Amino acid sequence: MSRLSHVDEQGQARMVDVSGKEESDRTAVARATVEMEPQTAAMVAANGLHKGDVLATARLAGIQAAKRTGELIPLCHPLGLDHVDVELAVDEAAGLVTVVASARVRARTGVEMEAMTAASVAALTVYDMVKAVERGVRITSVELVEKSGGRSGLWTRD
Repeated sequence: MSRLSHVDEQGQARMVDVSGKEESDRTAVARATVEMEPQTAAMVAANGLHKGDVLATARLAGIQAAKRTGELIPLCHPLGLDHVDVELAVDEAAGLVTVVASARVRARTGVEMEAMTAASVAALTVYDMVKAVERGVRITSVELVEKSGGRSGLWTRD
């Protein structure tokens, strides 16, 4: 296994120098899962919560978060994103809200963190908006699903 890219020879955290890399089209897709009681998921699907439209608010929060990733994650390069999309799906019977966030850029570094940040913040927004009716809501996963571009090319979660 090669050494971590964000650690220098002395073991100190550092920002990776990408100035010598070629720009390429890069994409990433991340997913987050929010678990709740089926009744709560039904309220989300029906837009029946007092705080407002959970799905629209979470979508906008995720997009906004992706654009601010370089400010939130200390060693991330700030990127001028070409596109961010956040989709949310409610499975009422299972009590799940699934967030899928995608990001696209032409740059010297990838957009995995932007997609992951978008999915995370959208999931946190769902939690924030439903916690008044159910305290036991859980964000059970945040994961990279796919990335493409750069030297490593395409990677997909099995």
